Amino acid sequence: MIEIENLSMRYGELLALDQLNLTVEPGEFFAFLGPNAAGKTTTIKLLTGLMNPTDGRAKICGFDITRQPIEAKRRIGYIPDVAEFYNKLTPIEFMSFIADLFEVEPEKAKRRAPALMEQFSLVSYSSQRIENLSHGTRQRLAIASALLHDPEVIIIDEPMVGLDPKNVRVVKEELKARSEAGVTVFLSTHLLNVAEELADRIGIINQGRLVALGSVDEILSAKEGAGERDLEEVFLEITTVGDDFHDLK
Repeated sequence: MIEIENLSMRYGELLALDQLNLTVEPGEFFAFLGPNAAGKTTTIKLLTGLMNPTDGRAKICGFDITRQPIEAKRRIGYIPDVAEFYNKLTPIEFMSFIADLFEVEPEKAKRRAPALMEQFSLVSYSSQRIENLSHGTRQRLAIASALLHDPEVIIIDEPMVGLDPKNVRVVKEELKARSEAGVTVFLSTHLLNVAEELADRIGIINQGRLVALGSVDEILSAKEGAGERDLEEVFLEITTVGDDFHDLK
């Protein structure tokens, strides 16, 4: 699970994240929405230990990401919007590297890596250097490698970027299946239809503050007249006028 308490982040005078409080339970599929520069990527960088917060704390499966980074990161599968690789490696070599990094048992890695390569249509690219792969193929490799150690928490930033419709479906089905099996999924996306389709709860962040939290139905019903409108219309209104929906927590 993910526990966030009074999490804040400043860049000089800019308050990018303002006292975020949130709990995402085991098996919950949580979608994190917001306009550009709202604080989504900052939150993800703090949750994955890529940055340390100015104030507050975050725990992954009970481990503080700042004070117990190794234990916390062992439990995370992180999929960034633009993944970084050792570009001279081939996909199968990179999968082997990830297996070693997370201390996956060799026999398990021998089973899991080929299965994930097959699932994400990577087999035909297995002997090519990563530097020669398209963005969409690299993104599929990022997803496959993040799932290799069977993480308890999956944190994803715009996973559908560069994917064709077939692989978008594969990714959505795999993430939903893992959530139903008890894995916590934290998805940041601009695609409201994906959030509406997959998420158990949605959080909307604007100007560094959590301004709405609840199921799609709860968020829609909290806005007067929203019964006749869709999530996109309500999202745009919330993030434009900065309404506070803390009562949904």
